[in-house]
Amino acid sequence: MSGVTDLPFRELAWRFGAGLVVTEMVASRELAGNAPESWARIRNRGIRPHMVQLAGREAHWMAEAARLAEANGADIIDINMGCPAKKVIGGYSGSALMREPDHALRLIEATVGAVKVPVTVKMRLGWDDDSLNAPDIAARAEAAGVQLITVHGRTRMQFYEGKADWDAIRAVRERITVPLIANGDVDTAEDAVEILRRSGADAVMVGRAAQGRPWHPAVLAGAAAKPEGAALAELAVEHYSMMLDFYGTAAGLRQARKHVGWYLERFAPSLPPAEKAALMTSTDVGFVSDRLAAALIATHGPVEPEEEAA
Repeated sequence: MSGVTDLPFRELAWRFGAGLVVTEMVASRELAGNAPESWARIRNRGIRPHMVQLAGREAHWMAEAARLAEANGADIIDINMGCPAKKVIGGYSGSALMREPDHALRLIEATVGAVKVPVTVKMRLGWDDDSLNAPDIAARAEAAGVQLITVHGRTRMQFYEGKADWDAIRAVRERITVPLIANGDVDTAEDAVEILRRSGADAVMVGRAAQGRPWHPAVLAGAAAKPEGAALAELAVEHYSMMLDFYGTAAGLRQARKHVGWYLERFAPSLPPAEKAALMTSTDVGFVSDRLAAALIATHGPVEPEEEAA
């Protein structure tokens, strides 16, 4: 997720036990052009496998960016054909590629041919309800050498409205033999079980449900327990500190605000608006750290010793 799954977020998700984490979407031409932001997005510190997601419109730049990512430690290259954002589709990338399957396949073939590491694709069901072409594109992608496919159960025109159609993903399962990952509206362990049953997928991808709780994919997989009370507060403050270290204080303050907001929305919803506004806008690192921790502890209360033992 662009603007969300940066290195600090991925490191926390990985530490808790997420099975696989993916970089933010990286614009292929910008990476090939040595844009600092793009290089920051593919940074890694020991997470394996290191999965880099690329977006683009031109086969040449997709291939060049894939080579660069591989040379700089990428173990898997993921092609983004699912992003519905206007800025992305305005450049004819992301889910806009689903309107042009032949062109999309040229990008896939160029990327597969450029690297030795596995190439995967993430897509939606189609552009709109009249063009649910994910099964056809997925089958052609597999024939071109793609080794895993992820499908979000919405069309591009749905954005994130309504409910993801988990049943519709099964049409992709019936056309491919490579592993299939199902995505869309997976918030609980029950959701994860149900989307697997209805889609026939091999695994589940969690996106927005992890905002404000980077441990959540691991919790759904049964690999971790969710932090509460003082442990939750400590983790949120650590996440805040990791972002300041990664981006530098000035940029880190800006980047961290949305994460602070998600923590507060999920775990301190009754915090008075004035206090929340102060936390979200302050440039005093110590103030934000202290007040964020206090807000989260006040909501959950400290974890009792007997609960810890359980």
